Amino acid sequence: MPCATLADLARLVGGRVVGAGALPISGAATLDSARPGDISLAENARLAPRLARSQASAVVVPPDFPPPGIPCLVVNEVRSAFTAIVEHFRPPRTARRTGISPAAQVSPTARLAEDVEVHAGAVIGDEVQLGRGSTIHAHVTILAGSRLEEEVVVFPHATIYEDTVIGARSVIHAGAVLGAYGFGYETSQGRHRRGPQLGFVQLGADVEVGANSTIDRGTYGPTVIGEGTKIDNLVMIAHNCRIGRHNIICSQVGIAGSSTTGDYVVMAGQVGVPDHVHIGDRAVLGAKAGIMRDVPDGMTYLGIPATPEREQLLVQAALARLPEMRKQLKALERRVETLLRDNRSPRPDAA
Repeated sequence: MPCATLADLARLVGGRVVGAGALPISGAATLDSARPGDISLAENARLAPRLARSQASAVVVPPDFPPPGIPCLVVNEVRSAFTAIVEHFRPPRTARRTGISPAAQVSPTARLAEDVEVHAGAVIGDEVQLGRGSTIHAHVTILAGSRLEEEVVVFPHATIYEDTVIGARSVIHAGAVLGAYGFGYETSQGRHRRGPQLGFVQLGADVEVGANSTIDRGTYGPTVIGEGTKIDNLVMIAHNCRIGRHNIICSQVGIAGSSTTGDYVVMAGQVGVPDHVHIGDRAVLGAKAGIMRDVPDGMTYLGIPATPEREQLLVQAALARLPEMRKQLKALERRVETLLRDNRSPRPDAA
């Protein structure tokens, strides 16, 4: 593992050294796992107590961080700087590109651009197009008519159904399924009959789809994932959805059919979105939010059922007081009963 001084790392990331620039640094780690010789990161002042307990020899901090008590690198973007430092100590593995494995099954009608890599066990169907520099890992299946633009990476055991379109530089992680049939049925004569599955899935450029996530094909047209959208593991996006650009969709989110989102939407873990609703630009849906209706642009919704953030916080504050309010209600009931009993009792002077 390469070593460096704190001053070397400052030059690497464009940071300012506070303390011993000649301090030798041998690795990078998080606050809890750092050992002597490591540099760590602390993004905000709330992490100061954890930093005080850490064994790190140095730390990357933002300009407004209180004096940390150990040598530090001051930078404007802590995460970006720390990423560069981690890569310095642990460079990404680079493997020699091997081209088309003889153990892959590639249709004679598939069209593969230059510098495409297809690993053993992958199946490339009829009339599939693979763009320049794409990498198809082991045991991936890409069915007929699909088109992958340049520098797409598909990790092992992903399945891409017919006619799927994947934009440039997109990443499909292991076990993901793109283009499976939508969950739409019509009941006729006592039987559930699958509806039309004539559409496809279309991903824009720079999209990332997490491991074991699923995106269903449209009924007649495409299910669309906009440019730059990042989808976590174990996410379900149903048929006919149209997801905007640069969305962040966290693990276990479920989006029902024909729903749409604007740009820069954030959905935290386990959000549920029903069919035929729209989530506006830059809306934020908190963890486990149960969406019931359209969400306007720029709004934050929380809770089950989800409501605007301020309203939900008031509800939660009231819920927290329920035990106290119950006691007060019981006390009031007892007082009312006493008053009623006193009013019903005959007065001593009544004769």
